Amino acid sequence: MPRIDADRFLRDLNELRQIGAYRTGVHRPTYSPQDMESRRWLMERLAECGLEASIDGIGNVYGRHKGPGPHVLVGSHIESQNQAGWLDGALGVMAGVALARAGLPVDVAAFADEEGHFEGGFLGSRSMIGELAEDEIDRSKSRNDGQPLREALAAAGLAGKPRMQLEPGRHKGFFEMHIEQGTQLESAGLRVGVVTGIVAIWQWLIRFEGMQDHAGGTTMAERRDAGLSAVRLLAAIDAEFPRVCGARSTWTTGRISLEPGAPSIIPGSAEVLFQFRDVSVPVLERMEATLRALVAESNRREKCPATLIQKSRATPAICDPAMMEALDAAAQAEAPGAWTRMPSGAGHDAQYIAKRMPVAMLFTPSIGGISHHWAEDTKEEDLALCCQVLADAAERYLKV
Repeated sequence: MPRIDADRFLRDLNELRQIGAYRTGVHRPTYSPQDMESRRWLMERLAECGLEASIDGIGNVYGRHKGPGPHVLVGSHIESQNQAGWLDGALGVMAGVALARAGLPVDVAAFADEEGHFEGGFLGSRSMIGELAEDEIDRSKSRNDGQPLREALAAAGLAGKPRMQLEPGRHKGFFEMHIEQGTQLESAGLRVGVVTGIVAIWQWLIRFEGMQDHAGGTTMAERRDAGLSAVRLLAAIDAEFPRVCGARSTWTTGRISLEPGAPSIIPGSAEVLFQFRDVSVPVLERMEATLRALVAESNRREKCPATLIQKSRATPAICDPAMMEALDAAAQAEAPGAWTRMPSGAGHDAQYIAKRMPVAMLFTPSIGGISHHWAEDTKEEDLALCCQVLADAAERYLKV
């Protein structure tokens, strides 16, 4: 089996974390000067490995193997959440570079905006599979400051560049290595996670219409308080979902907005951003049916009617059995008894690439489960181990 240069792999990772350094993490929002510097840096590393390096009109960086196939695609993303960790995404890209350095026939991809700094999210991987239309690019704006995506692309020097798409039939599969972003591996004393599937995220907007009025002059019996109706519905969801969810389902209220949002005014309207996640479509459908029933019950009881609007409805991605078997065998060879199979509770570029080819993912432990925060970290020995597992698995899978 090919052996990676672990010292060089770790050195590359630590060099990349200096670009946009923030405390012990990084701050590299998509298309920021720091993000674009990191993409230029990556192209130099890809060229050093003998790959043909390029960047396209949405910011995807791609390293194409020049030799004969069969090939596998390896990668992730290198932009970060705001003031976040140094490994989320970057680990998967630099693992691809390490495999290329070891002589494996891999193409390496760093997809743009997996972190969703711009409306729509997953711009790079969606563009790569032909599911990002020009009119969506026209409409998209930064979630951070409202900058139009077209303006950001122009400022980054990407305007007018063609957008690449995956070459049909070139790749046997796609591997993505990533930090777990949870505590399962660390809590169990394990060092490697072979991912079985990537959850779908179903996003909702719940809007409540009440009556804005004076907080002192309006009696409690007269009030139509949209904020209280929202809170009561969310409490009902949290009480009922455990009866219908799966073992690893999650649900989150990401934002509650009250209008006009003043201390002495009864909220006349409220908006709630709500999501739930699971890897099973039947479970997701069960949760949706429960959510709809609870909204209907709220409308029967409350003075403030609620409207449920679906914002997005992703499809779970189940990892390829042959690729998982290759990862299992490699994990057992490199870390006997210290690995497990597990689902991914987060979304990843792999779920979009799965629409065009088989995919698999590999998790490293996250210290304390911390991610999307500058304190995110993983032991270097675990990073090196998992990169070697990935190399072994890619070699095994290519021979199947």
